[in-house]
Amino acid sequence: MTNEFINFQKITRETWKELHQQSRPLLTEEELDTITSLNDNINIGDVTEIYLPLLNLIQLYKINQENLSFSKSLFLKKDAHYRPFIIGISGSVAVGKSTTSRLLQLLLARTFKSSRVEMVTTDGFLYPNSHLEDKKILNRKGFPESYNMELLLDFLDAMKNGFSATIPVYSHEVYDIVPGKLQSISSPDFLIVEGINVFQNQQNNRLYMSDYFDFSIYIDADSKHIESWYLERFESILDLAKNDDSSFYSKYAKMDRSKAIDFAKEVWKTVNLENLEKFIEPTRNRAEIILHKASDHKIDEIYLKK
Repeated sequence: MTNEFINFQKITRETWKELHQQSRPLLTEEELDTITSLNDNINIGDVTEIYLPLLNLIQLYKINQENLSFSKSLFLKKDAHYRPFIIGISGSVAVGKSTTSRLLQLLLARTFKSSRVEMVTTDGFLYPNSHLEDKKILNRKGFPESYNMELLLDFLDAMKNGFSATIPVYSHEVYDIVPGKLQSISSPDFLIVEGINVFQNQQNNRLYMSDYFDFSIYIDADSKHIESWYLERFESILDLAKNDDSSFYSKYAKMDRSKAIDFAKEVWKTVNLENLEKFIEPTRNRAEIILHKASDHKIDEIYLKK
């Protein structure tokens, strides 16, 4: 084991899948198709072998959270305070965070049938393009300075204290915050927070987003594989945007395809790869569990924090 995983226990897929004996996957192949992101590769076998054991682990953490909350209330001689179980999911652009998040949301809802399971993406906390343009950092979109971290931390604090909140909505089709559109989150039992920056901290602040999480996941893969997935997804998006002039990507869909791919390669190198190496991957060890993907998107190794 390399030093970067020194505080983690490595578990192979073969060993991991033995940690859950239930063969019923809790959803159908058709349902899985509806929540799988563009060019991601996941099947019912992955759900049974990877995500059902993961669900078992999350249940253990939830029981521990409830026991600790009750014990602290006894110690402080106060009533136990209701709060949601918050799960953070991080990783590079195009690594499969959204698929994992939506799948966990569905599995948790079907396991805890009376519970409300909400999911938010930190894309909604990006500054609007107009603000990024004014600050001359539109080309830094996705980097730490492009997020309204104060608003994001305020949201997490509200959730942790059992309050309701409304947050902005981001559209990948228009590549911007949608004016006037808000997502309302009210007293969830589980809250999944997904984004490339969920283990980062506010600029010049000691408070980390991960301080609010009860469980956290990092989706990992070799950067060369992620680049390939990113380019595959870009091409899929171009195919969808061909006849949609409202899409941000329509102008690239009308370009010569080889030139469009060259543009995407440059974006990967100068934006996404730099962001991954400088700001995303260095936060990986803040996760409770790291799910490592092979070149075919399949999770081949699991690293669980000791």
